[in-house]
Amino acid sequence: MRRSTHTRIIALTALALLLAGCGTQSGGDAGGSGTVSPSPTTSPSRSPRDCATAKAELGAADTGDTYCLTPGETVRVSLDGTTRKPWAPVKADGSGLEATNSGIVLQPGDASAAYKAVSPGTVQLTSSRPMCPSDPARVSCDGLQEWAVTVVVTKE
Repeated sequence: MRRSTHTRIIALTALALLLAGCGTQSGGDAGGSGTVSPSPTTSPSRSPRDCATAKAELGAADTGDTYCLTPGETVRVSLDGTTRKPWAPVKADGSGLEATNSGIVLQPGDASAAYKAVSPGTVQLTSSRPMCPSDPARVSCDGLQEWAVTVVVTKE
């Protein structure tokens, strides 16, 4: 009887440690080690003075940032994922951007998108991916790594 209790305690402790380990994945592009940052809290009502000129390509490290574009400019999003930790397609919520050709996604799990600024407005670009690799032979977790960037399209 005592041996079965000891085995259960060890199994429960191992399970708790395994589940806790899912929450310590990094927010980096390829999922290195480190800690998880809280979800970004961006405000779509930010003024253009609060944003940086958009880079040619945004990646996972740009989460939580706000970027400004003028009509005619293009912003590309490239999120590097893996087969076991894939990024969801990038979603755009708001007005001012129009989806354009982003090219070909070459690696499974990557998310790629491109948007052209067409009129003044604010758009929230978002995506997410599982924090723990999906593997039917292992315990999984429901944690998500979220990515969000605010794009403000200003008048010329």
